[in-house]
Amino acid sequence: MQALRAFEAAAREHSLTKAAQSLNLTHGAISHQIKSLESDLGVRLVERAGRGIRLTDEGERFAS
Repeated sequence: MQALRAFEAAAREHSLTKAAQSLNLTHGAISHQIKSLESDLGVRLVERAGRGIRLTDEGERFAS
């Protein structure tokens, strides 16, 4: 459940740092949880984009 919250916050904020701040977690915790979710689902959900993130096509579908 934490991984889903982490992904939702990151998708909403387009930033792991802002997602971490909104959930009172560390950047590393958000990153780890999203990687775990990606591993469980077998797809990449986010890509690094400069200082933020971009949802992949699969990430966009999963977020909706």
